[in-house]
Amino acid sequence: MLSMILAADTALGALGAALGAGIAAIGAGIGIGNIGSSAMEAIARQPEVAGDIRSNMIVIAALIEGVALFAVIVSALALFI
Repeated sequence: MLSMILAADTALGALGAALGAGIAAIGAGIGIGNIGSSAMEAIARQPEVAGDIRSNMIVIAALIEGVALFAVIVSALALFI
């Protein structure tokens, strides 16, 4: 009986970690897609500031990727600890 409870606990932990990592990846993809869309629209409206917009877009995309990576690491730690 105890082994069944431990197996279920391990399986639910793996499921939770996989869901957490998946949601983090989906959220990062949506966020970066919105950034790219907004940046292209802004560049189309004001082409003279394309360099500034592009550099800001890259910084924000890197921050989103960092948060997504942090979420995946936390999910992996939840799986193994």
